[in-house]
Amino acid sequence: MEYYIGIDVGTSSAKLILIDDQGKTWKEAEREYRFAEPQPGFKEIEPEIWMQAVDEAMEALLLGVEREKVRAVGVTGQMHTVVFLGEDGKSVRPALMWNDTRTAEMVPLIKEKVKKIQKISYLSRVISTGSPAMNLRWLKEQEPAQFAKVKKFLIGPDYIVYRLTGSMQTDYCEASTSSLADLKTGEWSEEMRSLLDFPEYIYPKIRGTCEIAGEMKKEWCEKYHLTSGVKVITGTGDNPAAAIATGCFSEKYPVLSLGTSGVLMYPKEEINFAAKGKNILFSFDRKNMQILVQGVVQSCGSSINWWIRDVLHADKYNEETEIDPNQLGDNPLLFYPHLVGEKTIYADPSLRGAFLGMGTDTTRKEMTIAVMEGIAFGIRQLAEEMQIPRKELERLKVIGGGSKNVVWMQILAHVLNVPVEQMETGAGADYGIALAAAGAVGVSTMEEMISRTVKEKNVFYPKENNVKLYEKKYEKYVRIYE
Repeated sequence: MEYYIGIDVGTSSAKLILIDDQGKTWKEAEREYRFAEPQPGFKEIEPEIWMQAVDEAMEALLLGVEREKVRAVGVTGQMHTVVFLGEDGKSVRPALMWNDTRTAEMVPLIKEKVKKIQKISYLSRVISTGSPAMNLRWLKEQEPAQFAKVKKFLIGPDYIVYRLTGSMQTDYCEASTSSLADLKTGEWSEEMRSLLDFPEYIYPKIRGTCEIAGEMKKEWCEKYHLTSGVKVITGTGDNPAAAIATGCFSEKYPVLSLGTSGVLMYPKEEINFAAKGKNILFSFDRKNMQILVQGVVQSCGSSINWWIRDVLHADKYNEETEIDPNQLGDNPLLFYPHLVGEKTIYADPSLRGAFLGMGTDTTRKEMTIAVMEGIAFGIRQLAEEMQIPRKELERLKVIGGGSKNVVWMQILAHVLNVPVEQMETGAGADYGIALAAAGAVGVSTMEEMISRTVKEKNVFYPKENNVKLYEKKYEKYVRIYE
């Protein structure tokens, strides 16, 4: 038996997982941390805080484990967050995070300039606050002395790979979502670099996710009592890593992750710049390139939690959602789920949510069901705007905490008019990147392990009468924005 470790450096915690060469999960560990908010809209963190959390979690993960069997490590995590390294390899200032909005006033001006450059004009639609492009530009304008010290920038999980191996690089996912790369070539955009006036030497090399970044440094191997030669792969962002874990890449089907936000992703061969959604370049080996299209409804689980916990102050979530499945679609109430703005369909950060059709006879149960229906409508509209072909949406696999609610899954099946598969695996990005590490050096391929671990728990089928009822409600829903 051989072991592989997956590390997920998230926004608020580092999650580690240990799997074997059959894809079985043996142990998990997690350490939380906080980022700083020195001013409104500012979100930053000292990247070494991540490393400290990973270090503590690693000690817990390996406790009682046959450590000589650990073969490889994969690292994933928050996309966009940018780290600035100086000549000594240390961070010159705290990392600027993916959810930082300090560049809000700068973005429109840069967008207009990018639109005028024909070769990369499409990037004007994806450049946003929190992107490495804008955060690097902010540093250059607002802290020029610090920017002058930068010898290399890395994206969040790249920093952990660097600390473990001493090697600096990023992968196609992180590069393509930075707003600094040409999505047509997979290389750093010279036009964007020239526009933003960045020196070429600060850019890391772009490599495939499963390429070996290096071996774990002697100091870490000795600390964790690992044998020398433990490999560390380049890694990737958390959404592609989650896609690996669900079989999205290997089987070419769309996957919906219902967490705090709802992320709909599906792989395709070519980019359609006319369709909505973020196009993420992805390559395991730097030879074969895939496109992962990602769209998001920002308030999914967060809408449910807001309603159940903050408004109703209810502890028993399931009691609030008990309903006769045959009555689904009868509820006259509509809920608009965009409580914190909308990113993919309208790109409108000022958009907010609403209940429509309330009366003095409206019940809390109707409002609870309306919240779940509204999110399902948002996901349907998202799929349509992303132009996912109907033949590729014949069935939808759903993961994440929201997938555990059977009423919500049945609503989703009726609204989308497709069978919805509730996945048995609870695997997330940490599991996906552990699979990638195993696939890079292990005796079993990722496909073999995925076939053993990714299984459906339940399937929810649409019913004709409920589908018709929801079709009428959806016609009203899509008119809400206007």
